[in-house]
Amino acid sequence: MKIVVSGSSGLIGTALRRALEQRGDDVVPLVRRQPKPGEHVVAWDPERGTIDRAGLEGMDAVIHLAGESVFGRWSAAKKQRIRDSRVQGTRVLCEALAGLQRRPATLLAASAVGYYGDRGEEPVTEESAPGADFLAHVARDWEAATAAATRGGIRVVNMRTGVVLTTRGGALAKMLPAFRLGLGGQVGGGTQYLSWIELGDIINAILHLLNDAKLVGPVNLTAPQPVTNREFAKALGKVLGRPAVVTVPAFALRMAFGTEGAAMVQSGQRVVPARLVASGFDFAFTDVEHALRYLLAPSERAR
Repeated sequence: MKIVVSGSSGLIGTALRRALEQRGDDVVPLVRRQPKPGEHVVAWDPERGTIDRAGLEGMDAVIHLAGESVFGRWSAAKKQRIRDSRVQGTRVLCEALAGLQRRPATLLAASAVGYYGDRGEEPVTEESAPGADFLAHVARDWEAATAAATRGGIRVVNMRTGVVLTTRGGALAKMLPAFRLGLGGQVGGGTQYLSWIELGDIINAILHLLNDAKLVGPVNLTAPQPVTNREFAKALGKVLGRPAVVTVPAFALRMAFGTEGAAMVQSGQRVVPARLVASGFDFAFTDVEHALRYLLAPSERAR
């Protein structure tokens, strides 16, 4: 298959590109720069609303992963970048795809479990209503921006992704230094749910979505057993052989992320991947301690 991938240099994109190429797909990165002579890429500038439409013609699928990281202090400018990089970028891409002569059959578009807002202990599935906080509004509009592709007859899957566990980057990599020093622990009250998925599982899930033409619309990309923040901290401390009793206080989170960013870190969703499970997807990791041991203990790599 000929597949365009945005965000191909990111945490998920790098691993996905490798997996696609290993199975023989022709991967064409969507890049925000001038292509070098002879380079096999498609250029775009979502801020200016421009994209190389000719380069998109005849592709079999598009996997859209690009978006500003939510980590960092949430200034007004940061929040605008979070929103625009998702909503505006997705709209530019989807309007271009809808206007092609030879449209791709499939668009897999990133979204996030933040769609559901802070839901406490309530289990949520793809049928659950959206939340009302900043990230929930962003995710709702992010998914709505794919409407042009749907109207153009393209199969669209909105991938509501949880926290991706890998030592290569993301949340786990940021936690490890403190936990290895015995200074890790729960965030705030620790009762907020963490909907996680191991990196290899999310890559395999994306390949599964690519191949299963029956799946359309929102799909939760999370492991079937979400855990509380306290349970996650305990499991990580156990795997590392370190205590995990230091609580990160709310004021420290506000200093690091600002008021709204701190609220995001202390909120959570108990997400159930109902549609992925119903479609027959086989997870390698459903238990968070097992996943952490695989990622952090060399002896666990021979699973």
